[in-house]
Amino acid sequence: MNRIGMLSFHSCGCCRVSTSRAFHFQFRSSPPSALFLSATSYKFRSAVASIGSGFTGDSDFDGERKLNFSGVRLEEAVDSGIGSGKLRLDNWISSRISGISRARVQSSIKSGLVLVNGRVVDKASFNVKAGDQIRCTIAELQKLRAVPENIPLDIVYEDEHVLVINKPAHMVVHPAPGNTSGTLVNGILHHCNLPNVEFFKEEVLSDTEYSDDELNSYGSMASSCDESHSRLSMASIRPGIVHRLDKGTSGLLVVAKDEHSHLKLSEQFKQRTIKRVYVSLTAGVPTPVAGRVEVPVGRDLNNRLRMTAVTGPVNSRKARHAASRYKVIEILAGGSCSLVEWKLETGRTHQIRAHAKYLGVPLVGDEVYGGTKNMVLSLLRPRTPISLHGKIVQLVSRLGRPCLHALTLGFQHPHTGEQVHFSCEPPADFDEILSQLRRIGSERVSLSKRSNL
Repeated sequence: MNRIGMLSFHSCGCCRVSTSRAFHFQFRSSPPSALFLSATSYKFRSAVASIGSGFTGDSDFDGERKLNFSGVRLEEAVDSGIGSGKLRLDNWISSRISGISRARVQSSIKSGLVLVNGRVVDKASFNVKAGDQIRCTIAELQKLRAVPENIPLDIVYEDEHVLVINKPAHMVVHPAPGNTSGTLVNGILHHCNLPNVEFFKEEVLSDTEYSDDELNSYGSMASSCDESHSRLSMASIRPGIVHRLDKGTSGLLVVAKDEHSHLKLSEQFKQRTIKRVYVSLTAGVPTPVAGRVEVPVGRDLNNRLRMTAVTGPVNSRKARHAASRYKVIEILAGGSCSLVEWKLETGRTHQIRAHAKYLGVPLVGDEVYGGTKNMVLSLLRPRTPISLHGKIVQLVSRLGRPCLHALTLGFQHPHTGEQVHFSCEPPADFDEILSQLRRIGSERVSLSKRSNL
C-alpha cells in the first residue's frame, strides 16, 4: 500500500504508472535532436519573424537576428479598433510582432526602449489607447550557457516523445544567472546526448498568464558546440521544459521531447486539464480541514523572495488570480502538524506556500513563509511530551526546504491520446519527519469531516 496512505493503489517500488487502457512503456534514450525543433521548423519560424505585421527592420538582418528579434524596430499608431477598452502596452506590441514572446517585449520595455507619444514608458502594464504613437526597439538578448552534465535522473517514464522525471529536492529546474550548473536541464542534455546550448536570460521566464511555476514558456536556446548542430546555431529553439517546480519541491515533472509534444502539453496546462496532486506537511491543522482557497497571489512588498496572498487591492502588488483546493489527510502529533493534499486550479509562483501561510499553517521547513523549527516546536510543546521534541526539531533543521512533494501527475499523451497517470512517493527526508510525527500520534480525517472537493 502507498506509504503515506493517500491513494488507494498498490505501488511497486517508489513509483507507479497507470493508463486508462493498456499502454506499452518503452524506456530508451532519445536521438540527439529529440528535444529540439527540426531545421524545417526553424525556417518556418524565421519566416514568421520576418514578415510579422508591424516590422520595420533592415532587410539584410542575418538569420540569428531574425530569429531572436534583437534590434527589430516597430513604429506604429494604435488602431482605433481597440475602442475605449484597456490594452496593456506589452500585449499590444506582442500582437504586432508575430512570433515574439511577451517576455522579450517586457524586457525591452523595462530597458527603456519603448516610447509612447515620444516619451519613454518602462511599465509593461501601461494602458495604450487608440491613436497613441508607439516606437519600440527589441533589446539584445543576454546569453547564458548550459552544458551537459552527468547528473543522475530518476526517470519514471520515457518514450520518444515525453520524459517524466521525479525531481529531487534542492535541484533547480533550469539554469539562471549565477546558477548554470547542476540543474535539471544540464542533466537532460547529457541524458539525451545533446550538445552545449546557449539560452537567452530574458526568455527563461515569461510573465504570461500561464508562464509561472507550473507552466514554462521556456524561451530561446541556441545550439553552440556540436558540428552536427551547426545549421541550427543561429536558431532559437525551445527545449522541453513545460512546467517547473521550486528548487525545494520534490516530485513529478514532465518534459517534452519534440515541438508537437511541447505544444500539446502546454495547451493542457493552459486548459487546466493536467491532473496534479501535491502533498505537504503543515505546521498546524487548517480550519476547516478541507476547502478551497481563492485569494490572489502577488509579490510581498517587504520581501522580494516571498509571495503573499493579497486580500485587499491587488493592483499595487501585481497580484494574480490563484485558487487551490486542499484536504487534511492526517492530523499528526496531537494537532501540531498535518498531512495535507493539494490540488491546484492555477499555478502561481509559490502558490501552495502562500496559500498555506494564508490559512495559518505554513509548510514545515519553509523558513521563508514561517514554517520554522521554532514554530513547529511551539506547536509541539503544549501537546506532546518534551522527550519527543528533540528528534523532530533536528529533522526539521536538517530539512532545509519546505515539506512539499508533487505526488501525482496525469495528462493526455501528446501523440497517442492516452490518458497517462504517474505517481511517486515523497523522498526520505519528508517520510522521516512524517514517521516521527506519527509515532507521537496520528488521527486519520474521515470523509464526513471534509468538504466535497
